[in-house]
Parts: sequence; structure tokens; C-alpha cells
Amino acid sequence: MTGPAADRVTSGAAAPAAQGRRELTYAVLLCLAGAGLALWASTRTWSVELAARPAPLPPVRAARTGAELLPWLPALAVVGLAGGGAVLATRGVPRRLVGVLLLALGVAVAVGGGYGVVAGFDGAVSRQWPALCLVGGLLAALGGGLTTLRGARWPGMGARYERPARGAAGPAGGEATAGPVTGRRTTEAWDALDRGEDPTAD
Repeated sequence: MTGPAADRVTSGAAAPAAQGRRELTYAVLLCLAGAGLALWASTRTWSVELAARPAPLPPVRAARTGAELLPWLPALAVVGLAGGGAVLATRGVPRRLVGVLLLALGVAVAVGGGYGVVAGFDGAVSRQWPALCLVGGLLAALGGGLTTLRGARWPGMGARYERPARGAAGPAGGEATAGPVTGRRTTEAWDALDRGEDPTAD
């Protein structure tokens, strides 16, 4: 099939793949940005307590970060960062499972941030850092939720350069053979990659 009809079929097949790549990018960015924001916010000073000492000694200032008040919070954020990379490295059902994990981690981080917003810590309390931690957890949870719902349809990392499987139809209707690229074809393949082209495309 050639002509306008073939172009419509080709564009129709490419549209879902392009949408999947966009959604994959959004999900990964949400997870990384949310977990990174939460990790950074958890290292800021959440409370400052002044302990009085006999005059003329000044009071002792004891500052505590979110990581000191909630030690599990930065650990979950670090796992969330790793999970963002795992979304890229997996595909299918394993990717959806990673999405479920990221969703749960994001919710837990958001709960920790919310607790920091309302908790009555000793001394002067800063609410802005717990609030940022809450926002970061929600972003990570959003990325995990998107991965859980739609991740199985997204392409895998490097799928653009995958060779067709043996038995697939070749350009002339024959059987396409999959195998290593050797000799002169190796140089041509690397040149195509340098130009941003797919060396396996027919």
C-alpha cells in the first residue's frame, strides 16, 4: 500500500508511540523532581530550639533538620530517585510494579511533609521546608500513579534502535534476518547514529 493511504497508516501507528514517549518523559521528570525536592527539603532546618544557660553565657542554639526529626524521610526520597531511573530501565508489567512502589513512596513522603507542617516541634519551627517536602511527595506520587496506569504501554529504553525479529517481513516482502552488523555495515551504522538516524530502519 502506497500513497496517501500508506502515509495515514504510518502516522496513525506512530502517534501512540510518540504519546507513550511523552508520557514516559513526564512520569520520569515528575518522579525525579518530586523525590529530589523532598530530599533537599528534608536536609533544611525544620526547627530551632534555644536552651538557656546561666548569665552571662548566651543560650545554646540547637537546630534540627527534617532528616534528624524524621530519619526515614530522606531514605524514601533516595529510593524515589532510584525508582525514577527504574521506570526508564523497565517495561511492561515490571514497570507498572515500579509505578506502584513510587506511588506508595510518594504518598509516604507527602505524609511526612504534612506531619512536619502541623507538628509541634520544640522551639521555633519553620513550616516552609516541610511544605516543600509535601509538594515533592505529591509530585513523585503523581509520576508513580501515571506509571501504574499507563506504563505498560510505553516503549522501553533504547526501543528505537531495536532490530526487527527474525521472520518479520523485509522491504521486498521477504524474510528479514536479525544478526550482528559487521564489516562495512558497522561503520555505516555508526555514521547513521552520529546523524541521529536509525541504522536498523529499512
